[in-house]
Amino acid sequence: MSRRKKRDKIEFRYYQMPPGSPLQALLGKKWTQEYGRDIDYLHFHNYMEIGYCYSGDGILTLGKEDVRFHGEEFSIIPKNYPHTTNSDPGKLSSWEYLFVDVEGFLRHFYYDNPGQAEFLIQRINSRAMFLKAEEYAVIARMILRLMDIMRASEEFYLEEAKGVLLGLLVNIARINRKEEEKEWSEGEELTTVITKVLDYISVHYMEPLRVKDLADQVHISETHFRRIFSYYMQMSPLEYINFVRVHVACDHLEKTEEPIVDVAHKCGFTTSSTFNRNFKQIMGVTPMEWRKRPENYERQLLNVDIHSEEGW
Repeated sequence: MSRRKKRDKIEFRYYQMPPGSPLQALLGKKWTQEYGRDIDYLHFHNYMEIGYCYSGDGILTLGKEDVRFHGEEFSIIPKNYPHTTNSDPGKLSSWEYLFVDVEGFLRHFYYDNPGQAEFLIQRINSRAMFLKAEEYAVIARMILRLMDIMRASEEFYLEEAKGVLLGLLVNIARINRKEEEKEWSEGEELTTVITKVLDYISVHYMEPLRVKDLADQVHISETHFRRIFSYYMQMSPLEYINFVRVHVACDHLEKTEEPIVDVAHKCGFTTSSTFNRNFKQIMGVTPMEWRKRPENYERQLLNVDIHSEEGW
């Protein structure tokens, strides 16, 4: 089917969330229409758009890619991602939509673990997707359930919707992880890359370490390395280096009477202020307070979220 070439114009469509809700639902007969009529440009939103196509034929444009839709399919489009929907000429298509404040919802849910929130947000927003409901039945059911909850708006519906929404976002993150692993499978095994870097850090943590130095150890670009490491370890390379340094510093503080400034330098921190700031950020107390009550050590370390394959 021929289709008008889209203009360079891109339209910003703004949605405002209802008070206290991470969701805005566009439901009902209004959204059965001939999409794209008299519109020859893309648009984007300030929130993630999740669309469920019940019936109809046409083309969904995601950035520079066109995909055909036929019904019983759904789209997941991150905020600020250019897209548009065009029904075949003279044909009606039936869609319903959810707009989701991914960032606000996850940052509130993980208020005590901002690193995990940012990791999930980055993973969820990494790409746009258009999927068949029968092939991704779990996610399709969650989307339809959310729409039904918002449609009925019964007592405590927002509490129920938030629970289903969390499950939906986690499943989106899992799908995107699998796609990332496919991209990386052509090169060196991801686990091998990470293992080499962790071994290098364990030996050289007391030295000045740059992210480029770590990337050079596994012969990949610094940008690609940052992506891989953050994806696998759920923290940035610098955060992990500081975690190792603070871990070693805890041992020194517990077992020796060395001045704190000497401990800081032995563990790779160039200034006492940097050491104190990172130590308190990770352990929740100052190095001096830690030395007075080292029994907190193991408990605090358990709060740091390090990647584990089990459960995925």
